[in-house]
Amino acid sequence: MSHRNPRTLLATHEVTNQAEPLEDVNLFTCDAILMSACAWSGAGTHADRLAAFGARVGAAETQAWACQANRVVPAFLPYDRFGRRIDEVEFHPAYHQLMRLGLEAGVSGAAWNVSQAGHALHAGLLFLMGQADYGVCCPMSMTYAVVPALRVEPAVAAEWEPRVTAETYDRRFAPASEKRAATMGMAMTEKQGGSDVRANSTRAQAQADGSYVLTGHKWFCSAPMSDAFLTLAYAPGGLTCFLVPRWRDGGELNEIEIQRLKDKLGDRSNASSEIEYRGASAVRVGDEGRGVRTIIEMVQLTRLDCIVGSATQMRQATALAAWHADRRAAFQRKLIDQPLMRAVLADLALDVEAAVALTFRLARALDRPDDPHEAAIARIGMPIAKYLVTKRAPTVVAEAMECLGGGGFVEDAPMARVFRQSPLNAIWEGSGNVIALDLLRALHREPDVREALLSELREAATGDSALSAMATEAEQLVTAPIPEASARHAIERLALGLAAAALAKFGDPAVSDGFAARRLYGSSLTFGAGERAIDETAIIARLALRA
Repeated sequence: MSHRNPRTLLATHEVTNQAEPLEDVNLFTCDAILMSACAWSGAGTHADRLAAFGARVGAAETQAWACQANRVVPAFLPYDRFGRRIDEVEFHPAYHQLMRLGLEAGVSGAAWNVSQAGHALHAGLLFLMGQADYGVCCPMSMTYAVVPALRVEPAVAAEWEPRVTAETYDRRFAPASEKRAATMGMAMTEKQGGSDVRANSTRAQAQADGSYVLTGHKWFCSAPMSDAFLTLAYAPGGLTCFLVPRWRDGGELNEIEIQRLKDKLGDRSNASSEIEYRGASAVRVGDEGRGVRTIIEMVQLTRLDCIVGSATQMRQATALAAWHADRRAAFQRKLIDQPLMRAVLADLALDVEAAVALTFRLARALDRPDDPHEAAIARIGMPIAKYLVTKRAPTVVAEAMECLGGGGFVEDAPMARVFRQSPLNAIWEGSGNVIALDLLRALHREPDVREALLSELREAATGDSALSAMATEAEQLVTAPIPEASARHAIERLALGLAAAALAKFGDPAVSDGFAARRLYGSSLTFGAGERAIDETAIIARLALRA
């Protein structure tokens, strides 16, 4: 955050050779990588909307809100001063400013309110919002992703869909029926099961009026101040999806007790919690025993947002690194003009470009559900991209932090916040092993998605020897059943191939060639150590933010 006219001539020295904060920059129009991805994905239709939001997110005021919302973390208020149970969470005002900014821009609702390229628009808006603060993106993401699950139960959708798609923010802790808009959370996992939701112990008892009463605990409930939660519990017919509102129909607080807030490595502006249902009133969403099937499309969309989030973190970190390198000198030259720094920045940019290309390739596929090939790419591409992009994020951010030196390691700078955030998306919505197993299920049980993946790779490989070899390797990988112990090797290679295909089809030629040279068959373990020549000048020109 910048300050007005700070003193630079101090008692013992003069402050020079420091980069100004990266703020008051339009994070859409100044970003060649994002703009080109939005253009080919269809989100370019909404370029004016994205440009307006990019200016807001990049403003100094917004960046200051992010610092404040992460410095003063949410506080749990279990009781009022009279000892009555209230189960509220108190946030710094900056958190509410960020929530209002994102929800009014349509981060949650736009995908469902526009006539074309809705998911690509959502990806672009979320990509920008994350560069202010990714903590507030958690409730925005769940509110966006919940719509397909609500639609499984028409009566529930009729009541709740207008609330969660409304492009406004109503921060009041009040029954949803009294509010202009609502946000939605999730409470799925339990202590004993984690990703194995079928090990859940929460029980649902049917009532005479058709509602249910839930009793049990949830180990992770993200965004506990949401207006309602989708949750899983065992009804007589099996594991079932339920909507649990914070308030009962009569206006009384529902029996949802927050046990504590999680003390997390990152994501500090967002409150994550453990909760217990103590006879909480709930509404069934979908048939009994069909809980996993009901939420599967929601999981697909939240996985997209994990990919968006990690791509955002990689992009923000490398933009900060390039910004710093262009404004700081050492040994009589700008850092960005020095061969070793250029080698590192260009190599980092390859992973950023691949992450952004995969993100918007999948958003483009989601916007074409009636096209069998695109639907299959959305199915097979989601676990593949989530595995690669979310795992590369901490490594990319760490190297970008090193470009800033010690100044990047202190909490005054945004880089430290980005780094603390960067491991989360690899854990949320399925860690690496869970995602790799999901890929195996898709490959072994769904031949159409397997063929779509190979077709995508073959199409991109036309006339390119490196991509042709990758397509042949992929075909060999998936021809026979893949042993479970080899799943990580398979998903890594397929992810690199799909990224290379996306870049070859939609990306800048210098980037596409560089990625194929360095990532498909390169052997270096660290950034800037690759032996094969790449066009560093062209690649760095896209990485740096330009007015």
